[in-house]
Amino acid sequence: MAFTDDLEPIADEYWGAIVDHPMVARLGDGTLDEEPFEYWVRQDYVYLIEYGRVFALGAAKASSIARMGQFAELLDATINTEMDLHREYAAEVGISEAELETTEPSPTTRGYTDFLVRTASIGTFGDTVAALLPCMWGFNETAKRLDVRGRPDEERYAAWIDTYAGEEFTDLTEWCLDLMDEVAVESTTEERERYQELFETSARYEYRFWDAAWRQEAWSI
Repeated sequence: MAFTDDLEPIADEYWGAIVDHPMVARLGDGTLDEEPFEYWVRQDYVYLIEYGRVFALGAAKASSIARMGQFAELLDATINTEMDLHREYAAEVGISEAELETTEPSPTTRGYTDFLVRTASIGTFGDTVAALLPCMWGFNETAKRLDVRGRPDEERYAAWIDTYAGEEFTDLTEWCLDLMDEVAVESTTEERERYQELFETSARYEYRFWDAAWRQEAWSI
């Protein structure tokens, strides 16, 4: 049985909680107010900057040229494609690129990105893959579950579902799942247990990231 097959029932609990969260449910049915979505766009933009650093660190630790190249491509796609989508969202509501760049990370954004960068900096290549997987898998699964319910009339929310439920992002998710399985085969039992812990920490942060946007979380002092 593949490592990600073992992870699937654990992951399903997180994906189910995310899809049922009012922030995500209302994005899916088109009734989400602009303010929490704009907050999410700003915070996810900040997140993606640090996410790109994790891909760069992953490329540096990759055990083969092929894996190094894959992580370099992911860095390019994050910085030059996914962040463009956020710039487009922002422009539609009058948020400039300069304003995006100066967004202060929320407590949850800071905690999540610090966790990812720290893992990629001091952990192994396998640790990095395990910590990255929930973002790809979670977004893909969330968007596909929302897609089944029907596309919202709100164009920005429909575009979010289109992007993350689409073939390109689904292929990327499948690649990351396969990579996790390949790395797990090469790893010890102790390492695989650590991968699961890292995966679950990131999955919890995925839920908290949506929740922070819903609450428009800010520093209390």
